[in-house]
Amino acid sequence: MVIARKPVRLSLVSALFTLVFTVFVGSSSVSQAEELLPRPEKPFKGKIGLTYKDSTAVKPELKIPATFGLENPPNILIVLIDDCGYGQMGTFGGGIPTPTLDRIANNGLRYTRFHTTALCSPTRAALLTGRNHHSVGSGVIGEAGTGFPGYSGIIPSSAATFAEVLREYGYANAWFGKNHNVPDWETSLVGPFDRWASGLGFDYFYGFVGGDTDQFHPALVENKKRLEPPKTNEDGSPYHFTTDIADHAIRMMRASKAVAPQRPFLTYFATGATHAPHQVPEEWSDKFKGKFDGGWDKYREETYARQQKMGIIPPNAKLTPRPDSLPAWDSVPEKERQVYSRMMEVFAGFTAHTDHQVGRVVDAIEEMGELDNTLIIYMAGDNGASAEGGLEGLVNEMTFFNAIEEPLEMKLDALDTLGSDKHYNHFPAAWAWAMDTPFQWTKQIASHFGGTRNGMAMSWPNGIKARGEIRDQFHHVIDIAPTILEIVGVDAPDQFNGVAQKPVEGVSMVYTFDDANAEDRRTTQYFEMLGNQGIYHNGWMASALRGIPWESESPPIDLLNMPWELYNIEEDFSQANDLAKVHPEKLEELVKNFFAEAARYQVLPLDGRKTERLNVDNRPSLTAGRDTFTYPNLLRLPEGAAPDLKHKDHTITAKVTIPEGGANGMLLTQGGRFGGYGFYVLDGKLIYNYNLVGVERYLVTSTGDLPTGEVTFQAKYVTDADKPFAPATVTLFANDKQVAEGRVKKSIPNRVTLDETLDIGFDTGTPISDEYELPFRFSGKLNTLTIKLD
Repeated sequence: MVIARKPVRLSLVSALFTLVFTVFVGSSSVSQAEELLPRPEKPFKGKIGLTYKDSTAVKPELKIPATFGLENPPNILIVLIDDCGYGQMGTFGGGIPTPTLDRIANNGLRYTRFHTTALCSPTRAALLTGRNHHSVGSGVIGEAGTGFPGYSGIIPSSAATFAEVLREYGYANAWFGKNHNVPDWETSLVGPFDRWASGLGFDYFYGFVGGDTDQFHPALVENKKRLEPPKTNEDGSPYHFTTDIADHAIRMMRASKAVAPQRPFLTYFATGATHAPHQVPEEWSDKFKGKFDGGWDKYREETYARQQKMGIIPPNAKLTPRPDSLPAWDSVPEKERQVYSRMMEVFAGFTAHTDHQVGRVVDAIEEMGELDNTLIIYMAGDNGASAEGGLEGLVNEMTFFNAIEEPLEMKLDALDTLGSDKHYNHFPAAWAWAMDTPFQWTKQIASHFGGTRNGMAMSWPNGIKARGEIRDQFHHVIDIAPTILEIVGVDAPDQFNGVAQKPVEGVSMVYTFDDANAEDRRTTQYFEMLGNQGIYHNGWMASALRGIPWESESPPIDLLNMPWELYNIEEDFSQANDLAKVHPEKLEELVKNFFAEAARYQVLPLDGRKTERLNVDNRPSLTAGRDTFTYPNLLRLPEGAAPDLKHKDHTITAKVTIPEGGANGMLLTQGGRFGGYGFYVLDGKLIYNYNLVGVERYLVTSTGDLPTGEVTFQAKYVTDADKPFAPATVTLFANDKQVAEGRVKKSIPNRVTLDETLDIGFDTGTPISDEYELPFRFSGKLNTLTIKLD
């Protein structure tokens, strides 16, 4: 039986549908609490009918600051110079003119009591997160991490960066230069990428991932892709990394404003300069010829006088004396003085060139009409100047990291080419001490201001009305993030990506903008690095020195009972007058305070080791537990993701196809001109080339003709002992026939390279031998390459 049903009118269905949708989807109001980022999606406020004709659309909002109620927030340019001392830049009394830093200071404020952590990646983690370096797992560089919470090398998801926060409010974020906040084992093509620039809040990255890089042959990365640098800069001049990142920063800022002028930009310009290698076009170092012939003692005296005259230091500040372990300039033999003067000329040119490139970025902002509403924070150093060049300076910094003595003859032979791509040079420790005038000590020494006090200038014409004034409130790099957030007008979130956030430990510096005499709001700050300990509290500073920074390892010491010094910083700007014996009760109070802060911020356990902490067994590994690695052609792997072959028995096997006419090219190489090894074919010879950080070379070369067709080449490396520096025997085979044998008389113990990769089938970066030209791609067919730990 068919039952007749009355048709339901579409208008009624539509009405009911709309009612249900409105009740369950569109009518409730979800709280948009700003402490939760990213924000929950807003409920749909329109109307959904059966067709678009009886529905109401809602246009999605642009992700720009105005959408979130922010009125004309500033663009932000953060400049961070690497390994730069307090007395280096002319803006803070140094002997190297820095007109761009002058410009920022004269257009705003210069801060004379601003502090860092004494080492690069810890300072950078603190800068980005607004938390102390141990609080965010960065108590030391990641390559020396030990697996304890304060030393993991991993910035936790509970410490979102200020860049991540600003991105949620519509900022366009780009990072140029150095990213030393990626854990060593996460630097390969497989990531993970949580601590790469994109994971730390930046939409675009162009620079290098690691501690330092060759300025002429940098380990370039664009976003997550490894690149080889171009031959020239955009203006056609010979390539230099600092110029290149300035070119890219200028282009990105201009493009960003052209496409979306509603979005302010955040540009983080973190140069690899003035970290070693000190490499710069010769015309820049030649500007300083003869200017440092007076030596480091004279430089200190002249810089101290300028600092007093400029008001950078108070009239009663004392010039601290030279440590007994550093030689007086007049005691240095004439030949060495000639080398050391040239090393300083190169470093000065490097500094001036870097400031000039920053100036190009600032000029571009002005040309875009954005200078008045751009907050510029120019930090002259992530720590003090570096004494890692040792007492005699270095032609190749890799000798320092591997505790291998560099002969004087190497330095003398390099005199005319210092600063070029032939060297990975670093000046002597005494020049670093001079760059840190008027303070004691250098980079690595967190106990004293020579390692932690850096010049900083800040300008923002729309928001900072002062021009050329000095601010002497005590501040720390963790204070930059809350300063930026207050200026923009947003709070740090309580949750980010669903993760509860650690409190921001920094203090905003905005209160200093209009009041030079404002009372300090940072009253306590601990310092610790490599066992060096310090605590600032209400105008007093207690300092405990673990060891001399230009020594690879220091004698054993009880880190819980260090010989502490005491300084009244309000009366003693440069830590020149130790009051430990005068005020033992005050010293005891501060030492107890240090350990309380150490417990609070994950500083424990204290650890005074240096190169020993570079042991890879301390950290996660992509290669641990594996003994066989088979790689495809044209692969690049950073050292942290490559098998560790140092003083280990191993066999390299390359299965290749060689045409009748023969073939040339690289089979496998790690490192290059400044340390490493290569296994390759050149001019009919199978070659194993071992470069002991430029000090010695060991060549094993085949005799007789090599076969063609399907061929298996092997290099068997048999170490005399599984310990650092151990010699080894290397035997070469072609189709199981021995074609050569030789000795590696001394091997690299700690680190093959700081920035180059393990390359399969070609050679990037710098060559292991000057007998061929890069990229020296294997001209036959490389089918597979296998490394087997025997």
